[in-house]
Amino acid sequence: MPAGLMRGQQETERLTRRYRTVRRRSEALCRPLAVDDYQVQSITETSPPKWHLAHVTWFFETFLLEPFLPGYRPFHDRFPYLFNSYYETVGPMQPRPLRGLLSRPTVEEVYRYRAHVDERIEALLETVAGRDRPEVLARLTLGLNHEQQHQELLLMDIKHNFSVNPLLPAYQATGPGAAAPAAAAPDWIEVAGGIRDIGHGGAGFAFDNEGPRHRVLVRDHRLATRLVTNGEYLAFMEDGGYERPELWLSDGWSLIRRQGWRHPLYWHRDGERWSEFTLGGPGPLDPDTPVSHVSYYEADAFARWAGRRLPEEAELELQLADRPVEGNFADSGRFHPRPGSGQWYGDLWEWTASPYGPYPGFRPLGGAMGEYNGKFMCNQMVLRGGCCATPHDHMRPTYRNFFYPHDRWPFTGIRLAEEIS
Repeated sequence: MPAGLMRGQQETERLTRRYRTVRRRSEALCRPLAVDDYQVQSITETSPPKWHLAHVTWFFETFLLEPFLPGYRPFHDRFPYLFNSYYETVGPMQPRPLRGLLSRPTVEEVYRYRAHVDERIEALLETVAGRDRPEVLARLTLGLNHEQQHQELLLMDIKHNFSVNPLLPAYQATGPGAAAPAAAAPDWIEVAGGIRDIGHGGAGFAFDNEGPRHRVLVRDHRLATRLVTNGEYLAFMEDGGYERPELWLSDGWSLIRRQGWRHPLYWHRDGERWSEFTLGGPGPLDPDTPVSHVSYYEADAFARWAGRRLPEEAELELQLADRPVEGNFADSGRFHPRPGSGQWYGDLWEWTASPYGPYPGFRPLGGAMGEYNGKFMCNQMVLRGGCCATPHDHMRPTYRNFFYPHDRWPFTGIRLAEEIS
Protein backbone atom coordinates (compact mmCIF):
# COMPACT_ATOMS: atom_id res chain seq x y z
CA MET A 1 0.00 0.00 0.00
CA PRO A 2 1.41 3.45 -0.92
CA ALA A 3 2.55 5.51 2.08
CA GLY A 4 -0.07 8.21 1.44
CA LEU A 5 -2.92 5.71 1.40
CA MET A 6 -1.60 4.05 4.53
CA ARG A 7 -1.47 7.38 6.38
CA GLY A 8 -5.01 8.12 5.21
CA GLN A 9 -6.25 4.76 6.46
CA GLN A 10 -4.53 5.26 9.81
CA GLU A 11 -6.13 8.69 10.16
CA THR A 12 -9.54 7.21 9.35
CA GLU A 13 -9.09 4.49 11.96
CA ARG A 14 -7.91 7.02 14.56
CA LEU A 15 -10.89 9.31 13.99
CA THR A 16 -13.31 6.39 14.00
CA ARG A 17 -11.99 5.26 17.39
CA ARG A 18 -12.20 8.80 18.72
CA TYR A 19 -15.72 9.20 17.36
CA ARG A 20 -16.86 6.05 19.14
CA THR A 21 -15.16 7.11 22.39
CA VAL A 22 -16.73 10.56 22.48
CA ARG A 23 -20.20 9.33 21.52
CA ARG A 24 -20.14 6.56 24.13
CA ARG A 25 -18.98 9.04 26.76
CA SER A 26 -22.11 11.17 26.26
CA GLU A 27 -24.32 8.16 26.78
CA ALA A 28 -22.31 7.03 29.80
CA LEU A 29 -22.90 10.43 31.44
CA CYS A 30 -26.64 9.85 31.06
CA ARG A 31 -26.57 6.32 32.46
CA PRO A 32 -27.31 7.40 36.08
CA LEU A 33 -30.50 9.16 34.92
CA ALA A 34 -34.01 7.82 35.19
CA VAL A 35 -36.07 8.23 32.04
CA ASP A 36 -38.02 11.06 33.73
CA ASP A 37 -34.77 13.02 34.25
CA TYR A 38 -34.10 13.32 30.52
CA GLN A 39 -36.98 15.78 30.05
CA VAL A 40 -36.33 18.40 32.74
CA GLN A 41 -35.33 21.99 31.87
CA SER A 42 -35.13 23.97 35.12
CA ILE A 43 -34.21 27.39 33.69
CA THR A 44 -33.90 28.99 30.26
CA GLU A 45 -30.11 28.62 30.32
CA THR A 46 -30.20 24.84 30.72
CA SER A 47 -31.43 22.18 28.30
CA PRO A 48 -32.95 18.74 28.92
CA PRO A 49 -30.42 15.89 28.72
CA LYS A 50 -32.48 14.36 25.92
CA TRP A 51 -32.12 17.55 23.90
CA HIS A 52 -28.33 17.56 24.35
CA LEU A 53 -28.06 13.97 23.08
CA ALA A 54 -30.17 14.76 20.03
CA HIS A 55 -28.63 18.16 19.25
CA VAL A 56 -25.05 16.89 18.98
CA THR A 57 -26.36 14.12 16.71
CA TRP A 58 -28.18 16.67 14.56
CA PHE A 59 -24.86 18.49 14.17
CA PHE A 60 -23.21 15.44 12.60
CA GLU A 61 -26.25 14.71 10.45
CA THR A 62 -26.61 18.29 9.18
CA PHE A 63 -23.00 19.24 8.60
CA LEU A 64 -21.54 15.89 7.55
CA LEU A 65 -24.06 13.32 6.38
CA GLU A 66 -26.41 15.52 4.37
CA PRO A 67 -23.72 17.27 2.31
CA PHE A 68 -21.21 14.43 1.97
CA LEU A 69 -22.89 10.98 2.14
CA PRO A 70 -24.53 10.25 -1.23
CA GLY A 71 -28.19 9.29 -0.96
CA TYR A 72 -28.45 10.11 2.74
CA ARG A 73 -32.00 10.71 3.98
CA PRO A 74 -32.54 12.44 7.36
CA PHE A 75 -33.75 10.25 10.20
CA HIS A 76 -36.81 12.48 10.77
CA ASP A 77 -37.89 15.51 8.75
CA ARG A 78 -38.83 17.56 11.86
CA PHE A 79 -35.68 16.90 13.88
CA PRO A 80 -33.82 19.83 12.26
CA TYR A 81 -36.43 22.18 13.77
CA LEU A 82 -36.43 20.44 17.16
CA PHE A 83 -32.67 20.11 17.61
CA ASN A 84 -31.09 23.06 15.83
CA SER A 85 -29.66 25.37 18.51
CA TYR A 86 -28.77 28.75 17.03
CA TYR A 87 -27.79 28.19 13.39
CA GLU A 88 -30.04 30.76 11.74
CA THR A 89 -28.56 30.10 8.30
CA VAL A 90 -29.67 26.46 8.53
CA GLY A 91 -33.30 27.15 9.37
CA PRO A 92 -35.86 27.86 12.12
CA MET A 93 -35.67 26.14 15.50
CA GLN A 94 -37.60 25.32 18.66
CA PRO A 95 -37.23 28.34 21.01
CA ARG A 96 -34.63 27.63 23.67
CA PRO A 97 -36.96 28.26 26.65
CA LEU A 98 -39.38 25.65 25.27
CA ARG A 99 -37.02 22.70 24.85
CA GLY A 100 -38.44 21.14 28.01
CA LEU A 101 -41.84 20.80 26.33
CA LEU A 102 -40.58 18.20 23.87
CA SER A 103 -42.00 15.04 25.41
CA ARG A 104 -41.65 13.51 21.96
CA PRO A 105 -39.49 12.13 20.49
CA THR A 106 -39.05 9.70 23.33
CA VAL A 107 -35.71 8.95 24.95
CA GLU A 108 -35.72 5.59 23.20
CA GLU A 109 -36.19 7.25 19.81
CA VAL A 110 -33.36 9.72 20.50
CA TYR A 111 -31.03 6.79 21.17
CA ARG A 112 -32.18 5.19 17.90
CA TYR A 113 -31.40 8.49 16.18
CA ARG A 114 -27.90 8.45 17.63
CA ALA A 115 -27.31 4.85 16.48
CA HIS A 116 -28.63 5.67 12.99
CA VAL A 117 -26.26 8.62 12.60
CA ASP A 118 -23.31 6.76 14.14
CA GLU A 119 -23.61 3.92 11.65
CA ARG A 120 -23.66 6.32 8.70
CA ILE A 121 -20.84 8.50 9.98
CA GLU A 122 -18.61 5.43 10.08
CA ALA A 123 -19.72 4.56 6.55
CA LEU A 124 -18.85 8.10 5.44
CA LEU A 125 -15.38 7.85 6.97
CA GLU A 126 -14.76 4.59 5.14
CA THR A 127 -15.78 5.95 1.74
CA VAL A 128 -15.01 9.66 1.57
CA ALA A 129 -12.12 10.51 -0.72
CA GLY A 130 -10.78 13.23 -2.97
CA ARG A 131 -11.27 16.90 -2.27
CA ASP A 132 -14.15 16.25 0.15
CA ARG A 133 -11.96 14.31 2.55
CA PRO A 134 -10.12 17.22 4.26
CA GLU A 135 -13.39 19.08 4.87
CA VAL A 136 -15.11 15.96 6.23
CA LEU A 137 -12.26 15.29 8.65
CA ALA A 138 -12.18 18.94 9.75
CA ARG A 139 -15.95 19.00 10.38
CA LEU A 140 -15.82 15.67 12.18
CA THR A 141 -13.12 16.98 14.51
CA LEU A 142 -15.15 20.12 15.15
CA GLY A 143 -18.24 17.99 15.81
CA LEU A 144 -16.41 15.85 18.36
CA ASN A 145 -15.17 18.91 20.23
CA HIS A 146 -18.69 20.31 20.04
CA GLU A 147 -20.05 17.14 21.63
CA GLN A 148 -17.43 17.36 24.39
CA GLN A 149 -18.66 20.88 25.12
CA HIS A 150 -22.14 19.45 25.52
CA GLN A 151 -20.86 16.71 27.82
CA GLU A 152 -19.75 19.48 30.15
CA LEU A 153 -23.07 21.29 29.76
CA LEU A 154 -24.91 18.03 30.45
CA LEU A 155 -23.37 17.81 33.91
CA MET A 156 -23.96 21.50 34.63
CA ASP A 157 -27.58 21.27 33.51
CA ILE A 158 -28.31 18.02 35.35
CA LYS A 159 -26.95 19.60 38.53
CA HIS A 160 -29.29 22.58 38.22
CA ASN A 161 -32.24 20.40 37.23
CA PHE A 162 -31.74 18.26 40.35
CA SER A 163 -31.12 21.26 42.61
CA VAL A 164 -34.63 22.66 42.15
CA ASN A 165 -36.24 19.32 43.07
CA PRO A 166 -37.32 19.40 46.77
CA LEU A 167 -36.00 15.84 47.11
CA LEU A 168 -32.48 17.09 46.23
CA PRO A 169 -31.65 13.87 44.39
CA ALA A 170 -28.07 12.76 43.78
CA TYR A 171 -26.82 12.21 40.25
CA GLN A 172 -24.22 9.76 41.51
CA ALA A 173 -24.31 7.58 44.60
CA THR A 174 -21.18 9.05 46.17
CA GLY A 175 -20.36 12.63 47.05
CA PRO A 176 -17.28 14.57 45.95
CA GLY A 177 -14.98 11.80 47.20
CA ALA A 178 -12.36 11.40 49.87
CA ALA A 179 -11.22 14.52 51.65
CA ALA A 180 -8.28 16.27 50.06
CA PRO A 181 -5.56 18.19 51.89
CA ALA A 182 -6.70 21.53 53.27
CA ALA A 183 -6.14 24.54 51.10
CA ALA A 184 -2.73 26.09 51.63
CA ALA A 185 -2.37 29.72 52.59
CA PRO A 186 -2.62 31.96 49.51
CA ASP A 187 0.67 32.31 47.65
CA TRP A 188 1.54 34.53 44.72
CA ILE A 189 3.53 34.25 41.51
CA GLU A 190 5.22 37.42 40.30
CA VAL A 191 5.25 37.90 36.54
CA ALA A 192 7.28 40.50 34.69
CA GLY A 193 5.42 42.41 32.05
CA GLY A 194 6.32 42.85 28.41
CA ILE A 195 5.17 42.14 24.87
CA ARG A 196 4.08 38.51 24.66
CA ASP A 197 2.43 36.20 22.11
CA ILE A 198 -0.90 34.50 22.86
CA GLY A 199 -3.51 32.60 20.88
CA HIS A 200 -3.46 29.34 18.98
CA GLY A 201 -0.99 29.21 16.15
CA GLY A 202 0.37 25.69 16.05
CA ALA A 203 -0.72 22.19 15.11
CA GLY A 204 -3.77 20.44 16.49
CA PHE A 205 -7.39 21.42 16.84
CA ALA A 206 -8.55 24.78 18.18
CA PHE A 207 -11.83 26.66 17.89
CA ASP A 208 -11.75 29.64 15.54
CA ASN A 209 -12.02 32.10 18.46
CA GLU A 210 -8.62 30.95 19.81
CA GLY A 211 -6.70 32.57 16.97
CA PRO A 212 -4.91 34.03 15.26
CA ARG A 213 -1.79 34.20 17.38
CA HIS A 214 -0.93 37.80 18.15
CA ARG A 215 1.08 40.09 20.41
CA VAL A 216 -0.23 41.65 23.62
CA LEU A 217 1.13 43.98 26.26
CA VAL A 218 1.19 42.37 29.71
CA ARG A 219 1.83 44.50 32.80
CA ASP A 220 3.89 43.45 35.80
CA HIS A 221 1.49 41.49 37.99
CA ARG A 222 0.98 38.78 40.58
CA LEU A 223 -1.34 35.79 40.33
CA ALA A 224 -2.67 33.73 43.23
CA THR A 225 -1.48 30.13 43.10
CA ARG A 226 -4.88 28.74 44.05
CA LEU A 227 -8.57 29.53 43.73
CA VAL A 228 -10.60 31.46 46.29
CA THR A 229 -12.16 29.07 48.84
CA ASN A 230 -15.61 28.75 50.35
CA GLY A 231 -14.22 29.94 53.68
CA GLU A 232 -12.75 33.07 52.13
CA TYR A 233 -15.98 33.81 50.31
CA LEU A 234 -17.95 33.28 53.52
CA ALA A 235 -15.78 35.95 55.15
CA PHE A 236 -16.77 38.32 52.32
CA MET A 237 -20.43 37.56 52.99
CA GLU A 238 -20.07 38.03 56.76
CA ASP A 239 -18.43 41.40 56.11
CA GLY A 240 -21.59 42.56 54.34
CA GLY A 241 -20.36 41.80 50.85
CA TYR A 242 -23.85 41.57 49.42
CA GLU A 243 -24.99 44.77 51.18
CA ARG A 244 -22.15 47.12 50.15
CA PRO A 245 -22.87 48.84 46.81
CA GLU A 246 -19.34 50.27 46.60
CA LEU A 247 -18.06 46.74 45.86
CA TRP A 248 -20.36 46.09 42.93
CA LEU A 249 -20.61 47.02 39.30
CA SER A 250 -23.87 48.85 38.69
CA ASP A 251 -25.46 46.01 36.69
CA GLY A 252 -24.37 43.50 39.31
CA TRP A 253 -25.80 45.55 42.17
CA SER A 254 -29.14 45.87 40.37
CA LEU A 255 -29.14 42.13 39.68
CA ILE A 256 -28.48 40.95 43.24
CA ARG A 257 -31.12 43.32 44.62
CA ARG A 258 -33.65 42.22 42.02
CA GLN A 259 -32.90 38.49 42.41
CA GLY A 260 -32.29 38.53 46.16
CA TRP A 261 -28.84 36.91 45.88
CA ARG A 262 -27.03 36.66 49.21
CA HIS A 263 -24.71 33.71 48.60
CA PRO A 264 -23.41 31.50 45.77
CA LEU A 265 -25.75 29.25 43.88
CA TYR A 266 -26.31 25.85 45.59
CA TRP A 267 -25.47 27.13 49.09
CA HIS A 268 -28.12 26.58 51.78
CA ARG A 269 -28.18 27.79 55.37
CA ASP A 270 -29.75 25.95 58.31
CA GLY A 271 -29.23 28.02 61.44
CA GLU A 272 -25.49 28.63 61.67
CA ARG A 273 -24.60 25.74 59.35
CA TRP A 274 -24.06 26.00 55.63
CA SER A 275 -24.49 23.15 53.17
CA GLU A 276 -23.80 22.88 49.45
CA PHE A 277 -25.67 20.93 46.79
CA THR A 278 -23.41 18.82 44.56
CA LEU A 279 -23.92 16.14 41.95
CA GLY A 280 -23.55 13.74 44.86
CA GLY A 281 -26.44 15.45 46.66
CA PRO A 282 -26.33 17.97 49.52
CA GLY A 283 -23.50 17.97 52.06
CA PRO A 284 -21.72 20.21 54.57
CA LEU A 285 -19.95 23.21 53.09
CA ASP A 286 -16.19 22.57 53.08
CA PRO A 287 -14.37 25.85 53.83
CA ASP A 288 -11.23 24.67 51.98
CA THR A 289 -12.95 23.77 48.71
CA PRO A 290 -12.87 26.45 45.99
CA VAL A 291 -16.02 28.54 45.91
CA SER A 292 -18.02 27.65 42.80
CA HIS A 293 -21.09 28.73 40.84
CA VAL A 294 -20.49 32.44 41.26
CA SER A 295 -21.29 35.01 38.58
CA TYR A 296 -18.78 37.44 37.11
CA TYR A 297 -20.42 40.16 39.18
CA GLU A 298 -19.85 38.19 42.39
CA ALA A 299 -16.27 37.35 41.41
CA ASP A 300 -15.53 40.99 40.66
CA ALA A 301 -17.13 42.19 43.92
CA PHE A 302 -15.10 39.66 45.92
CA ALA A 303 -11.89 40.81 44.23
CA ARG A 304 -12.65 44.45 45.09
CA TRP A 305 -13.38 43.46 48.69
CA ALA A 306 -10.06 41.62 48.84
CA GLY A 307 -8.19 44.65 47.45
CA ARG A 308 -7.25 42.72 44.31
CA ARG A 309 -8.65 42.24 40.80
CA LEU A 310 -9.52 39.41 38.41
CA PRO A 311 -6.82 38.26 35.96
CA GLU A 312 -6.70 39.29 32.33
CA GLU A 313 -7.13 36.34 29.97
CA ALA A 314 -3.63 36.85 28.55
CA GLU A 315 -2.16 36.61 32.05
CA LEU A 316 -3.81 33.23 32.59
CA GLU A 317 -2.96 31.88 29.14
CA LEU A 318 0.73 32.61 29.66
CA GLN A 319 0.65 30.63 32.92
CA LEU A 320 -1.30 27.77 31.35
CA ALA A 321 1.11 27.55 28.43
CA ASP A 322 3.99 26.90 30.83
CA ARG A 323 2.27 24.01 32.60
CA PRO A 324 1.16 20.49 31.66
CA VAL A 325 -2.56 20.06 31.07
CA GLU A 326 -3.18 18.28 34.36
CA GLY A 327 -5.88 18.75 36.97
CA ASN A 328 -9.26 17.72 38.28
CA PHE A 329 -11.18 17.07 35.06
CA ALA A 330 -14.34 15.09 34.31
CA ASP A 331 -12.27 11.94 33.81
CA SER A 332 -11.84 11.68 37.60
CA GLY A 333 -15.60 11.20 38.04
CA ARG A 334 -15.51 13.62 40.97
CA PHE A 335 -17.53 16.38 39.24
CA HIS A 336 -16.71 18.80 42.05
CA PRO A 337 -13.73 21.10 42.71
CA ARG A 338 -11.12 19.89 45.16
CA PRO A 339 -9.12 21.73 47.79
CA GLY A 340 -5.44 22.31 47.30
CA SER A 341 -2.97 24.51 45.48
CA GLY A 342 -1.57 24.66 41.97
CA GLN A 343 -5.08 24.66 40.51
CA TRP A 344 -4.29 25.94 37.03
CA TYR A 345 -6.30 23.45 34.99
CA GLY A 346 -9.59 21.78 35.90
CA ASP A 347 -11.65 22.31 39.05
CA LEU A 348 -13.43 25.53 37.94
CA TRP A 349 -13.60 27.81 34.95
CA GLU A 350 -11.94 31.03 36.12
CA TRP A 351 -13.56 34.37 35.42
CA THR A 352 -11.24 36.89 33.80
CA ALA A 353 -11.57 40.67 33.50
CA SER A 354 -11.46 40.32 29.69
CA PRO A 355 -14.57 40.89 27.58
CA TYR A 356 -15.16 38.19 24.98
CA GLY A 357 -14.24 39.67 21.62
CA PRO A 358 -12.31 38.82 18.45
CA TYR A 359 -8.53 38.69 18.38
CA PRO A 360 -6.85 41.00 15.83
CA GLY A 361 -7.26 39.44 12.41
CA PHE A 362 -10.00 37.00 13.51
CA ARG A 363 -11.95 35.40 10.68
CA PRO A 364 -14.91 33.09 11.41
CA LEU A 365 -15.29 29.80 9.60
CA GLY A 366 -17.18 29.89 6.32
CA GLY A 367 -20.91 29.25 5.94
CA ALA A 368 -23.04 28.09 8.86
CA MET A 369 -19.88 27.03 10.70
CA GLY A 370 -19.15 30.73 11.12
CA GLU A 371 -22.08 30.98 13.55
CA TYR A 372 -20.29 28.72 16.02
CA ASN A 373 -18.42 31.41 17.98
CA GLY A 374 -18.11 34.72 16.22
CA LYS A 375 -21.64 36.02 16.60
CA PHE A 376 -21.45 35.69 20.41
CA MET A 377 -18.54 38.13 20.74
CA CYS A 378 -20.52 40.73 22.65
CA ASN A 379 -21.66 41.26 26.26
CA GLN A 380 -19.90 38.15 27.60
CA MET A 381 -16.73 37.56 29.62
CA VAL A 382 -13.87 35.13 28.99
CA LEU A 383 -13.12 32.22 31.33
CA ARG A 384 -10.01 30.04 31.29
CA GLY A 385 -8.62 26.72 32.52
CA GLY A 386 -11.45 24.17 32.28
CA CYS A 387 -13.37 22.63 35.15
CA CYS A 388 -14.29 19.39 36.90
CA ALA A 389 -16.85 18.68 34.14
CA THR A 390 -14.44 19.25 31.23
CA PRO A 391 -13.01 16.18 29.45
CA HIS A 392 -9.24 16.13 29.91
CA ASP A 393 -8.43 15.73 26.22
CA HIS A 394 -10.69 18.67 25.36
CA MET A 395 -8.46 21.24 27.12
CA ARG A 396 -5.47 23.27 25.91
CA PRO A 397 -3.80 26.52 27.06
CA THR A 398 -5.49 28.71 24.44
CA TYR A 399 -9.07 27.55 25.11
CA ARG A 400 -11.44 30.54 25.50
CA ASN A 401 -14.75 29.82 27.21
CA PHE A 402 -17.32 32.59 27.61
CA PHE A 403 -20.46 33.23 29.63
CA TYR A 404 -22.70 36.18 30.38
CA PRO A 405 -21.68 38.05 33.55
CA HIS A 406 -24.86 37.00 35.37
CA ASP A 407 -24.39 33.27 34.68
CA ARG A 408 -23.60 31.08 37.66
CA TRP A 409 -25.05 27.68 36.83
CA PRO A 410 -21.72 26.72 35.15
CA PHE A 411 -18.76 25.49 37.21
CA THR A 412 -17.20 28.95 37.67
CA GLY A 413 -14.69 30.15 40.25
CA ILE A 414 -12.33 32.95 41.23
CA ARG A 415 -8.56 33.46 41.00
CA LEU A 416 -7.16 36.77 42.22
CA ALA A 417 -4.56 38.99 40.60
CA GLU A 418 -2.93 42.29 41.47
CA GLU A 419 -0.61 44.89 39.98
CA ILE A 420 3.04 45.15 40.95
CA SER A 421 3.61 48.82 41.65
